[in-house]
Amino acid sequence: MTIRLSEEQAEELETVANVENLPVSEIIRAAIASHVKQRKQDPAFQSSLRDRILRAQRFLQK
Repeated sequence: MTIRLSEEQAEELETVANVENLPVSEIIRAAIASHVKQRKQDPAFQSSLRDRILRAQRFLQK
């Protein structure tokens, strides 16, 4: 997977990784895991996900 960052984002990410003495990829994986965990706990996200699942199921039944 490839991601594109602005120069500023890349510099900030590298700084965080250097200070925490971790690879940039580990910082990115941790950020993604945190984001996904937050979404899973968000009632609005859960509602939207259920709605999309129901629409997909109706689509498949046609």
